[in-house]
Amino acid sequence: MQLLGRWYDFRDLGNGVARLIEALEDVGAPDGVIYAVTGLLGAVAILVFVAIAAVMNSWIERRLIARIQVRRGPNRTGRFGLLQPVADAIKLIQKEALQPARADGLVFSLAPILIFIPAILAFAVLPWGEQMVLADLNVGVLYLLALGSTTTIIIFMAGYASNNKYALLGSMRAIAMLISYELPMVMALLGVVTFAGTMQMSGIVAFQETHWSWLIFFQPLAFLIFLLGSTAELNRTPADISEAESEIVAGFHIEYSGMKFGLFYAVELINAVAVSGVITALFLGGWWAFGLEQWIPGWLIFIGKLYGVYFILIWFRGTLPRFRIDQLMAFAWKFLLPLAIVNVFAASIEVLLWREYDLSAGLVLPIAAAVNLALAVVLIAGWGRVMGAAYEQEPRRPRLFSEIDVPLPGDGPASGPAAASEPATA
Repeated sequence: MQLLGRWYDFRDLGNGVARLIEALEDVGAPDGVIYAVTGLLGAVAILVFVAIAAVMNSWIERRLIARIQVRRGPNRTGRFGLLQPVADAIKLIQKEALQPARADGLVFSLAPILIFIPAILAFAVLPWGEQMVLADLNVGVLYLLALGSTTTIIIFMAGYASNNKYALLGSMRAIAMLISYELPMVMALLGVVTFAGTMQMSGIVAFQETHWSWLIFFQPLAFLIFLLGSTAELNRTPADISEAESEIVAGFHIEYSGMKFGLFYAVELINAVAVSGVITALFLGGWWAFGLEQWIPGWLIFIGKLYGVYFILIWFRGTLPRFRIDQLMAFAWKFLLPLAIVNVFAASIEVLLWREYDLSAGLVLPIAAAVNLALAVVLIAGWGRVMGAAYEQEPRRPRLFSEIDVPLPGDGPASGPAAASEPATA
């Protein structure tokens, strides 16, 4: 029996919502009621997934990073430490939420609440299945970029309202980092939109299904740029410089305690899941998997791919050292941005030739994939070699003590080899 499209076909949960809409229309429900009911169902489903993911991912990250770094991780609270996130939540709830005496109380309290809004709203445009999109906007990519920009204001609110110089410095570092990395990420997504010909998230997935390939094969450089830029947007290692303990203690949320701090910690986990979902939809085909979705529910495929990307982010966090602030900014402006601009030009030329001469997709797309892969390898290796030369400080020959430009005690303002060779005087 063909079950596709029936309300009990769990391969696409949108079938049940479609039947609910038909039932409401049969009883004469107003369009506003139908819109509100279906929207509420989708919102509740997303909130349930986000809540479960926020609790579960805390345990997953700590266990995986512990395994990467040859440690045990949480293993005392509950079997395999599974109750450790619950214990952490109870501890944070019981802690007193302190506030500096001279802080701006309203703004200080609003920041950890408002920072959740962009993170939750990002899930609305993700295509979980063929009919499982809460808000299928025709400008979905632009919507996601706009949401990411609002985080900058909220982080500044937290740092400024704390009335603490370390919090303010941490917020300004985060703002500089976010603004810098937004540019290459936007350029990377522009290459994806150029190929797909739409900014609608479900449309980009449909493009990959129609041409029987994932966009990561056509835009490998854009994938790497967006993935690396996302670590800075998420404030995760190796780009968590705004929380460098040795320099500015804990960054913009240093004055937050109790559950207010817990909200900042939880939103980082939720943002990581949201970014993983965006990468899954734009570069990895979303719910589509070369016909496998006919046997496995598309939403399960989407979640599986999402956690595959999330594992890469955990891998980065467990293995890579933290950048210095100058290295972090130089990486965005001098490395990622030039490569993103070249990638956009290459994608534009390929799509122009494809559309202008009405060439076959079966001919153009394999050639474009090969060209873009070769271009990515050449650009990364070549530009990395050029930019890496500035950081190489390997000595070419042994140097004697007298050749080191370090003044001895008592030399005063004099320095250099000549000063180093003279005896110190009282």
